[in-house]
Amino acid sequence: MYNYRAVLQYDGGRYDGWQRMGGDTTTNTIEYKITEVLKKMTGEEPEIYAGCRTEKGVHALGQVISFKLNSDHEGYEVRNYLNRYLPRDIAVLQVESVEDRFHAQLNAKEKTYEYRLDTASIANVFTRKYCYHTFEFPDVDAMRKAASYFEGSHDFKALTTAKKAKSTVKKISEASVEEKGDSVIITLTANDFLHNMARLMVGLLLDVGAGLKKPEDVKRILDGDEVQMSLPAESYGLFLKEVLY
Repeated sequence: MYNYRAVLQYDGGRYDGWQRMGGDTTTNTIEYKITEVLKKMTGEEPEIYAGCRTEKGVHALGQVISFKLNSDHEGYEVRNYLNRYLPRDIAVLQVESVEDRFHAQLNAKEKTYEYRLDTASIANVFTRKYCYHTFEFPDVDAMRKAASYFEGSHDFKALTTAKKAKSTVKKISEASVEEKGDSVIITLTANDFLHNMARLMVGLLLDVGAGLKKPEDVKRILDGDEVQMSLPAESYGLFLKEVLY
């Protein structure tokens, strides 16, 4: 068999995530759309693995996937065919043949999410589908202090909606908050993310920025203290920026 690696971008706004788990099956996923086009091209129905399984409504700037085919194709042929038949809100940036042992999910070492805030007094009409408008300018310094507590290895069992997980201990190598004009960008890099973990982390930071929580509340939550959790941030402001190998 021939093994392929592809890099994707997609607008996740109208999809139910990369892949629905368990009994909640649907064809409205990124994975399904790609599988159907590959099936049309090759007559095969490959199993596709993603570097990070994004959730409903979440976008991707640099998703990485891998799949195997019985037939040999040039990478550009697969890329061009996918882009011809996929919906316009999914784009394949690159396809290449890789060694048989490459696995987009199992070989991923780090994943980076980016959350975009619109901090202008009036929400930008043209970015409203991709930025969360804060209505009032957040306390960025407090958000930075709160974010610093995420860095390192911690048990994130309080910051996930997953019912079962092999381990809830994850290592965060970056949790930063950066001002860019009328925007604030939250960047989170980890060796892995639990279900809804990134959105819950951002939700905490948003509450700190709004004065609803103290920066130290993040440390208390990670330490297992009884602190009321924030709601997960809206999915439309979240982007999977890249997957590192």
